[in-house]
Amino acid sequence: MKFTIPGPLKNNIYNLMRDTGYHFQREEKRDDITEYSFVRPRNGFPRFHIYARIVNGDVLVNLHLDQKKPVYEGTTAHSGDYDEPIVAQEADRIKRIAQNFGS
Repeated sequence: MKFTIPGPLKNNIYNLMRDTGYHFQREEKRDDITEYSFVRPRNGFPRFHIYARIVNGDVLVNLHLDQKKPVYEGTTAHSGDYDEPIVAQEADRIKRIAQNFGS
C-alpha cells in the first residue's frame, strides 16, 4: 500500500519511524535517491515492512506485510500482502502518528 506523509518533517525519518514502532533495517542510495527500509517486529513473521523515500520534503511510503522470510539468503522475494484490510489499518495508524510527529 502506497501513501504519502506530507512534509517537511519536523524531525528526521528515523525518529518518525521509531515513534510508529518501526526499527531501521537498512538504506540504499540510487541515483541521488535514498530508500530506507524499516520493519515493525511482531515476534518474527508475519511483520510489517516499509520502504520509504523522501521526495521534495514528503515521505513516500510503500507498506506491506511480509508473510514469511525470503526463501534464499540474499534474495528479497517473499510472500507479502499489500492491499489487505490489516495493511490499510496499519497505514491509517502511521498517518495518525505522523500528523502529531514532532509537535
